[in-house]
Amino acid sequence: MRKLLHFIKPHKNMLAGAVIFLFFNNFTAMFIPTLTAELINVGVANRDIPYIYRTCILMLTVAVLGGVSAIVSAIMASKATAGFCRDLREAVFIKAQQYSLTDFQTIGTASMITRCTNDINIMQRSGMMFLRILLPAPLMTIVGLTLAFRTNVRMACFFIAVIVFFSIMAYLIGRKAIPLFQQLQRRMDRLTYVLREGITGVRVIRAFNREEFEKNRFVESCHDYREIAVKTGRVFAILLPSLFLILDLSVASVIWFGGIQVTNGSMEIGSIFALIEYLTIILFCGVMAVMGFMEIPRALSSAVRINEILNLTPEIRDEPASDIKSNTRGTLEFQDVTFQYANAEEPVLSHISFTAKPGQTTAIIGGTGSGKSTIANLIPHFYEIHEGKILLNGIDIRKYPQKTLRDRIGFVPQKAFLFRGTIESNIRFGKQDATIDEIHAAAKVAQAHDFIEGLENGYQSYVAQAGSNLSGGQKQRVAIARALVKKPEVYVFDDSFSALDFKTDSLLRKALKEEVRDSALIIVAQRISTILDADQIIVLDDGKVAGIGTHGELMKSCPIYQQIAATQLSEKELQGKEDHSHEQA
Repeated sequence: MRKLLHFIKPHKNMLAGAVIFLFFNNFTAMFIPTLTAELINVGVANRDIPYIYRTCILMLTVAVLGGVSAIVSAIMASKATAGFCRDLREAVFIKAQQYSLTDFQTIGTASMITRCTNDINIMQRSGMMFLRILLPAPLMTIVGLTLAFRTNVRMACFFIAVIVFFSIMAYLIGRKAIPLFQQLQRRMDRLTYVLREGITGVRVIRAFNREEFEKNRFVESCHDYREIAVKTGRVFAILLPSLFLILDLSVASVIWFGGIQVTNGSMEIGSIFALIEYLTIILFCGVMAVMGFMEIPRALSSAVRINEILNLTPEIRDEPASDIKSNTRGTLEFQDVTFQYANAEEPVLSHISFTAKPGQTTAIIGGTGSGKSTIANLIPHFYEIHEGKILLNGIDIRKYPQKTLRDRIGFVPQKAFLFRGTIESNIRFGKQDATIDEIHAAAKVAQAHDFIEGLENGYQSYVAQAGSNLSGGQKQRVAIARALVKKPEVYVFDDSFSALDFKTDSLLRKALKEEVRDSALIIVAQRISTILDADQIIVLDDGKVAGIGTHGELMKSCPIYQQIAATQLSEKELQGKEDHSHEQA
């Protein structure tokens, strides 16, 4: 928890101010019953009108000062807890940016969102309850008992008995509630996970008419959450009436026994009013403290979950700063690389070796699950390899700071993702200081310029979240332009042409050859037509290299490639390409 306490330090002055004003407010709350007793015992009993006026004015002044103190304390406490949670969210987000894809899988995206929103909200609410209720409760109890002993010793002893009984009952109920709160957080994670899948996968759900199935799955998650929420609510349903019943019975007892003592002349009537107010304040603070205490387990559970994020050591970390110097640019080399996903039984890549040189196109093709996209994700160091090396310009990518490495790579993921904003801002995401001419040039190479200009607002056209208002091909072209505007040393296209028609695909590949003369171009593809002219084609089969060469060479030497070509190209296309290969040879 020390890591979380670190986030409180910047707000310690605000917290101190909130506590000071809070204690002053509590002091005024305890001072008023004393004035009430004096008013009745002296002013009313002796019919001393000036004394009554003076006491009333003093009570009014104390009440106003107490009210102002309460407002100031609440404002300062709100600022402190809100600032603490803002800093904590920022730290969680920054930490998440350091995670590898394996780290994200360890925690889970839905859980990450829940922790950053719901858990931190719980901590903020609990922090406010601690400052406003739990913190002053012990002091109020001590001061109240002290004043009660000064007023009447017998009644003060009765107060102690009531407080002990009250505390035991609260403890027994609280012990049952704490495990329920922990279960509630886990059920919330599950509910968020199902809800996220149902919303993000709505098109797939509708396409397969699985609305009823997903509805039942969500209803089941809601039912599970409701079950624990009802049990938690039942605890509070028993707790609050019971505590208020104790409060009412205690007040009635004070009036009963106090009335007897007044009748006997051993106590003044004003003291009864003072004792009733002392007891009411003590037990009311106790009731609120118990409610606040019920939140503490939830806050602690949330704090543990936040700590898991902050304490998780990222799988990929930058090495100590060192000078990265190389005489080459854009040379990428895999040396006997083996990689296995977390919890997988077998490696997805085994002993992969190849070299991609600047000015050349290196294509990667293979069957589903052969490891094509995994290679693409290893190049920007999204995962940590288990064996071998990946070299950029002759230097192991693990020696590069992650920012430096990724500045040298233009990456287009398999699923084109756009951010909410404009088309221009999405392309500029690749290079923040890009000029409008550079943006237009990148869009032209990506074959996106014409469709963008055809939009009503051109490059300022609105892009919805995840680019949902653009077609798949349009999103892919904007994503490609975003990578091109960087002008990196290595381009990685992870099946990024799949949504393009053959004409656009052909024009894009032709434009790319001119654009990337000084960079290595790596294309992961499903269609052979996309990579026919590649300088080298790497054929993967079950995570291993089944062949490396040009199209013509592989058609002669690689059975796996021949099978893929036979399923995608007609005999005429195959013959034509083979003849073309012979001519080049």
